[in-house]
This record gives sequence, C-alpha cells and structure tokens, in this order.
Amino acid sequence: MRIAQIAPLFESVPPRLYGGTERVVHYLTEELVKQGHRVTLFASADSITSAELVSCTPRALRLDADVRDSIPHQMLQLDKVRERADEFDVLHFHTDYLHFPLFRAEAGRTLTTLHGRQDLPDHLPFYAHFAKMPLVSISNAQRAPLTRANFVATVYHGLPLDLHKPTFEPHGRYLAFLGRISPEKGPERAIAIARAAGIPLKMAAKVDKTDEAYFREVVAPMLNGPGVEFIGEINETEKTDFLGQAAALLFPIDWPEPFGLVLIEAMACGTPVLAFGRGSVPEIVEDRRTGRVVSTLEEAVQAMPDVLALDRRSVRAQFEERFSAPRMAADYLKIYQNMARRRPVPEARFAASIGRSLAITEGGALAALPQPPQSEAN
Repeated sequence: MRIAQIAPLFESVPPRLYGGTERVVHYLTEELVKQGHRVTLFASADSITSAELVSCTPRALRLDADVRDSIPHQMLQLDKVRERADEFDVLHFHTDYLHFPLFRAEAGRTLTTLHGRQDLPDHLPFYAHFAKMPLVSISNAQRAPLTRANFVATVYHGLPLDLHKPTFEPHGRYLAFLGRISPEKGPERAIAIARAAGIPLKMAAKVDKTDEAYFREVVAPMLNGPGVEFIGEINETEKTDFLGQAAALLFPIDWPEPFGLVLIEAMACGTPVLAFGRGSVPEIVEDRRTGRVVSTLEEAVQAMPDVLALDRRSVRAQFEERFSAPRMAADYLKIYQNMARRRPVPEARFAASIGRSLAITEGGALAALPQPPQSEAN
C-alpha cells in the first residue's frame, strides 16, 4: 500500500529524548517499510527514517529557538500533504485534529490516531461537527468521553521486539520513575511510596518550561531527603539499563492517561509496574501478572511486595504478545485495508484524472483521455 504518515513537528521522528507520539510514529513507519509498503513520512528535516521523508520544518520545533508560534509551521505541513494527497491510499495523521477542515472531503482516505487526552469540554462539539472523520483511539478509556466521535478501532502502541533487552535478574535494587515532571504524573507520590517502602528511587525525568515552578516549589525540596536520586532526562539507549535494572516502575498518575508508553517500555525490560488505575492503566497493566493496579498511596505501599515478587519472564512474555511493533502495524494495516475496500479507489482517481486532463480545443473536440491507473498490491 501507499501510506502517508503525518507526524507532529514538535519533536523529530524518532525524538532525540522525550517524545512519545513521535516515537510511536517512528516504530510504525519502520515496521510498515520493513513489510514492503511504500511509506512517506511528513516530519521535521532532522528525522531519521527508512521511508521517504518530506521535510516540513528544518528541525524539531522544540529545539528551534526562533519558533514562537507552531501554527504556521503546522499549516505548511498540511499544505504539503494536501499537494501530494492523490499519491496515497491512506493519509494517516498523528497531529490531533488541525487537518479536519482541510481534509473533510477526503475522509474516506484519512485516518487520525488521537494521542492525547480527550475529556476536555472543548473537544465535544468539534468531534460532533466532524463526525465522519475516522479516528483511532490508543485505549478504550481514551475514547470514552467522545460518544459522538467516529472511532473505527482501538490500537495499542507497540515497540520493536529488539528495542529493549530484558533483564531477568536486576542488580539495581531501586524503584524507577521515568517520564515528565508534572502534577498529573505524580512524582511527589512516587517519592512518598518509595520512602514508605524503604526502597531507593531513581527519577529520570524531563522538566518542561510550563512545569518549572512546580518542580522548583514541590518536587525539588523533596529531593533533599534520603533515598531519592534525580537523574534528569535520558535517551532511548539509556532506558534499557535504567528500567531493566529497576526492581519496579512507579506510575502513580493523577489524570486520565491515554496510554502510557513507559508502561510497555518497562514490560519490554521485564520490569513489573506499580500504577494508579487511572485512564488506560487497567487496560495496559494486568493486575498481579505484569504489575499491580492501585488507587491510593496506602494501597501502593501494601502492594509493593506483590510487585517485587512477579515473574519478570512472564512480564516480558506479555509485552511480546500484546505490545510489539509488528502487532501494532498489523492492526493498522487491517484498518487501512478495510478503508481501501470501502471506496472505489481506481474509479475515483480516474475521475479526478479526467477532471484535471480534459482540454477542449477551439473546434470543441476533446483531447485524448488518460487510461485509468493500474492498482498496486503494495
């Protein structure tokens, strides 16, 4: 199939450091190319891909000090997609819903994976207005607030099977917190749990500008006590050792998490998870198999021995079965193929081609018409 993947421009694909959506787009793109599909990636120029790369901005917007407003850059990206739209069987967007007005007429050929939270009131009338745009949720919990939206499937994220080597006998003897420092991620709760359990905590986390005050006023003072080490932001290569050597991952969130990529990154390393049951967590973490799902700090501390006793080989096996990149790509391909079957692609393209190519001479005769394009298997 001929597939366009349209990525956010805030990070490169894959991101150098933090960036969940761009990382997932990378894994999906590479797996589709590996399977023989013709994939074009619309992303920042500093992206690295096996697909054809269409540069939409010189570098990731987060790394460009001259960028003050992302909207002009995003609109230029969408115009590049629009110019080449007829080349593809599927236009797969990962850019929220900014493209809906421009591509509503192409709804049968577009697919939009929603990567963020969808429980905000502003979203409801928008999705109701664009009710024909096909959507994919990354968890069933994510789609729950949007009862009038056109969800065609839920597709869980997946990682390459060889991305993280599992560690079945860790030597770190610490708990891990990995992600972003913000109130909804619960770093202060992670510190409280670790101290109550009497186990050291290592925190590998990014601090966005919007969360600098929270970090300075709430989290930083807690780092002065014993048993907590703040490492800062780490890259993909460092994650394997950081998560693999940990006794468990702490995920004490306080928001409706759409998926939680770090959950399956830990599972890929064989590391069990202790998580609060918000949003997608009960779908991703199998209680008493890949971790424990709790509701309070007290429950978290009480559940710690159960988490530490879980079989790390079983944790890795569940990752391989449920959260691999090949499985994710297979799920998306089923959607792509269903979309292609439901619309008369060759006829539509032939009609469009005729509309562009008809020429009337001065005597009123029509110029020669083009032949319809041949369909392609891939």
